[in-house]
Amino acid sequence: MLSYYKTINGRIAEIDQYEAGCWINCVAPEEHEINSLITDFHIEPDFLRASLDEEESSHIDSEDGNTLIIIDIPVVEKHEKNIMYTTMPLGIMITEKNVITVCLNENPLISEFAEGVMRNVHTNLKTHFILHLMLRMATKYLQYLKQIDKISDHVERELRKSMKNKELIQLLEIEKSLVYFSSSLKSNEVTLEKIMRGRFIKMYEEDQDLLEDVLVEIKQAIEMANIYLNILSGTMDAFASVISNNLNIVMKVLASITLIISIPTVISGLYGMNVDGLPLSQFWWFPFVLSLVCMLIAGFILKKKDML
Repeated sequence: MLSYYKTINGRIAEIDQYEAGCWINCVAPEEHEINSLITDFHIEPDFLRASLDEEESSHIDSEDGNTLIIIDIPVVEKHEKNIMYTTMPLGIMITEKNVITVCLNENPLISEFAEGVMRNVHTNLKTHFILHLMLRMATKYLQYLKQIDKISDHVERELRKSMKNKELIQLLEIEKSLVYFSSSLKSNEVTLEKIMRGRFIKMYEEDQDLLEDVLVEIKQAIEMANIYLNILSGTMDAFASVISNNLNIVMKVLASITLIISIPTVISGLYGMNVDGLPLSQFWWFPFVLSLVCMLIAGFILKKKDML
């Protein structure tokens, strides 16, 4: 789907048709829309293929006066009752008169710009617009990282109450999300550093300051992701040790109970056979009393050795 947007009275608004200086947003494009972009704006087909490849990593490329920037943006996905944080590529193409964004699916980052949430962002100032898009991307990463931290704390509290597979799987999914974020943020940082050198995009003084702000936010997000990942890895290891220790305790108690219960079986077996010379074999109650005494002694010894 192709949509056209332009800054009107300081706010981005949708327009009906193409104009010079507008922002062209392309989400899950069909074949004829892809062909239209290639024909009308002289976009390299490889640029569009790269933008629509969900495995594409962040990079910057330039050819025939057009520049392609691919950044990884954060997205939230719901799997049954669990929330999964992951990333997806966003292609930003800079042509002579316009900025074109291409993405596989709808996402909150682009939706906020399309709905005019961001003020004083001018679509006709291409570098200015792209850097504001990247700044919002970095802010989204920080926002989702804070949400991940809160979810992690909640799951950890639930795990303290009861060791269930559900909570452990949630922690594993959170760890995967942090790994995705960390790797995507690092590749985005490399791309931004290439942009800062000014070889691909013409930078003005105010744009330089904005780019530095984006890099600061990205570095902060990388640091946060690494800290949360280290904490979560330590938490997972600690809970794995606790679960293993609890299993050992249960097995130890069950082994001790089995040992105590086996005592009456042995004594009743001996007195049940036709064996001469057993003490007090003429009294029917003696095996019961002997079994009880032996069980109490065994229980006392095992308790002293912390086996029960």
